Parts: sequence; C-alpha cells; structure tokens
Amino acid sequence: MEILLPKMGESVAEATIIKWVVEEGQRVSADDPIIEIATDKVDSEVPAPEDGVLVRKLVAEGDVVQVGQPIAEFSADGAASSSEPSTREAVAPPAPAPVPEPSQPNEAAEVLEALEAPLVASASNGVAPGSKPVRMSGGRFYSPLVRSIAEKEGIGQAELDALIGTGKEGRVTKRDIMAHVEQRASAGAAVSAQAVLTAPQPLAVKSSPAPAPAPAPVSGEDEIVEMDRMRKLIADHMVRSVQTSPHVTSFVEADVTRIVDWRNRNKSEFQKKTGQKLTFTPFFVEAVAKALRDFPGVNASVDGDRIILKKGIHIGMAAATPEGNLIVPVIRHADRYNLNGLATLVNDLAARARQGALKPDEISGGTYTVSNVGTFGNVFGTPIINQPQVGILALGAIRKKPAVVETAEGDVIAIRHMMFLSHSYDHRVVDGQLGGSFVRRVADYLETFDAGRTAD
Repeated sequence: MEILLPKMGESVAEATIIKWVVEEGQRVSADDPIIEIATDKVDSEVPAPEDGVLVRKLVAEGDVVQVGQPIAEFSADGAASSSEPSTREAVAPPAPAPVPEPSQPNEAAEVLEALEAPLVASASNGVAPGSKPVRMSGGRFYSPLVRSIAEKEGIGQAELDALIGTGKEGRVTKRDIMAHVEQRASAGAAVSAQAVLTAPQPLAVKSSPAPAPAPAPVSGEDEIVEMDRMRKLIADHMVRSVQTSPHVTSFVEADVTRIVDWRNRNKSEFQKKTGQKLTFTPFFVEAVAKALRDFPGVNASVDGDRIILKKGIHIGMAAATPEGNLIVPVIRHADRYNLNGLATLVNDLAARARQGALKPDEISGGTYTVSNVGTFGNVFGTPIINQPQVGILALGAIRKKPAVVETAEGDVIAIRHMMFLSHSYDHRVVDGQLGGSFVRRVADYLETFDAGRTAD
C-alpha cells in the first residue's frame, strides 16, 4: 500500500519532510512514527497505519510534499518484495542500451541516475540550457516541486545548479527558487524600464539571470545566527501578508478599571472554585467574541473577488515560545464559553504552546487573532494580519493614568486603569467605518463589564 501525506488541519496544503525515522526494509508497529514533517504551523509525525515493513521511501528529506501525495510504500503483511516493480516505475524512460532490472531499491536509484547522467552533462556544458531540470545534478538532489517550478519558469539546469540552497545539505527549497524567480522578474523589469528611458530607438536587451544579492557586510565583532525553520516560516508568512493586504490600523483607548478591580477581588476565589489562574486574556477574548457577533464583516476571509463570512467565531491568540518565536493556538467557538471556560482553554493552550505540544488542528482554522503586546510592556502596536483573516487586534499594557470621569455631579479627574487597543485590518474589504466601529465596540464591552457578576 501507499502511505499518503495526511491532512494536518484546515488551510494546510503542504509539508516539508524533516527526517525519516524508519529505514527501508525496517519493520514497525502500528502507530509508531515513520517520518517527521513540518508545516508552516507545527511539527508533526506520520505513524505507520498497522504492523508491517517500510518497503520504499518515495520522498526525500527536505522535500516539500502536497497533502494527499504518496510518501512511502508499505507492506502490511511484512512480506515486502523489492523484486516486484513499483506501480510508480511502470513507465521507464527510453534507454540507449538494455538495462538489467534492479533487484534492490538503491539499485533502482542508481539506474535512474545513470539514465539522467547525459542530460546533466549536456546542461552543465551549456548544450541545452533550457532543458528540463533533472532529479540529480552534480550530486545535488532536486525535489519534484523545485523541478516543476524550474521547468515552468524556464530555468535551465545550469542556472538551477548555480542557485544557493538553504535546505539540508545545500538543497534548493521552494523558497529559494521562488526568490530567484522574483529576482529575475525584478531585474527584467528594471532593465526594460531603463531601456525605454535612455534609448531613442527600441533596444534588444539580452536577458540574463539576476546576480545573487551582495552579502551584508560583517565585521570580526559581529555574530552570525542562522534562522531556524520556524523563524524562516514566520518571516515568509509576514512578508506575504504585507504583500497581500493593504494594512490600516485604528486605535482606541479603553478604561478597564472595572475589570482590574473585579479581578483583584475575585482571582483567589476564582482559582479555588475552578482551579484556574485568572489572567486578563479571557476578558479580552470574551469582549472580542461579542464584537465579532455584532460585526460579522470582520470575522471573514478573502478568496479572490469573494468575501467569505465565517459563521464560527474561532479566535487565535498569539503566544511566544521559549525560543522567541510566535505560534497562534485557536479557541474554537469562543463566543460559546463563559469566563471559566475561556480561562481553562487559554491556560491550557498557552502552556502547551510553550511546550511545543500543540496539535495541528489546534493552530488552524482561526477567523480572527488577538496579540497581547502589553505582556512586553508595550503601550500599543501595529500588528500584521494573520492571513487569510482580515483583522488582528493588539492589546496594549494596562497603565494607571489620570482621566476625566463623568459623574452625576459633573466631570472629575481620577486615576483609572487605561489601555490602548490597536486594530489592523485588510482595507480591501474592511473600510475605516467597519474597522473603527469594531474596535470601539470591543472597548465598550470592556468598559461596561458587569462588576457584580459572580466568579464563575
């Protein structure tokens, strides 16, 4: 049987192969991990479907694999026979001379490399610069995804071999080749524009690969730190978000004195009754969930020219990991919980986020995100939207400030607990009236908190 890359949560379409735990021919028990994978959200493992033997690996470490794509051949009865040809090898490329049938998986790879060698040689010698990229070249492996992108963009083998890879053992990843494609396009556009401005007659511009960007200057006192995989994924996600959505941010200052006083009075009793520590996050999530019900246009996503209004209110809360990275666990149906339920979920998700123990489904499917920048002592911030959502709310630090308070006897100046709310939204579909009204409504719910409610 073929083992397929499983679906790992909503909106997760691909994964990177990190490490093979089991080797070809090795016996495993049901549910034992056979391979480690990583998505842009979380690391995970693919288990063996039942007792048996891993017959053959169909993908290599560092490959980017689509959900549903075969990753391995598996024999459930343990009688793996490598002499039987795989269905994926039924069609073999024409060979200049008869090639003996391989009897071992590694021999099959050697035969395939031998068949591809003439193509590699001709490409590296400049004979066929636009030829279809091959699987191996000069000892360097290229994944099917990278080869298909190279073929589609007209990148020849020699140009592909010249790329600097950031993957394992210098392999070219999807990010590497897409960055190269963008550089080529930018360089081509710049050359075309310059030709139009400076030449009275049309000029024939010979296209050439864009040179690699010059390395940043480094002195002897500087320390070079390689980005880990999570940081690379975060960087890519943030850049794509800014390129996708025109960001606008609206700010509101809220008086949260009622919440601060109520929490101070009830946090000990709350912990005795529920066993949960009471932070400020459940209060904020509760107010955001109510405001999303009032303004469904913010609880949405964009698909081309369509706006998808989400029926479920699933609020993601950005949490920092011990490594300094960010991960966003999701509170599903946040509008259905009372304060006790929200406190339980918030504490559990935050603890497992720091331990790296979240499941793929617990960090996917969010419809709106909150980020508590006040945890770091920040007054407010301008957060970047978590695609494909259309809004994100930054919660600033709660500070004591003199403020004007309206009373029956007139206005007075009093010491109040104040905080800023910063709402960034996608201006393609959320205009200023909707974006500003939403964050004002969140502040209203915080300011009108029922100080007489019980510690439930």
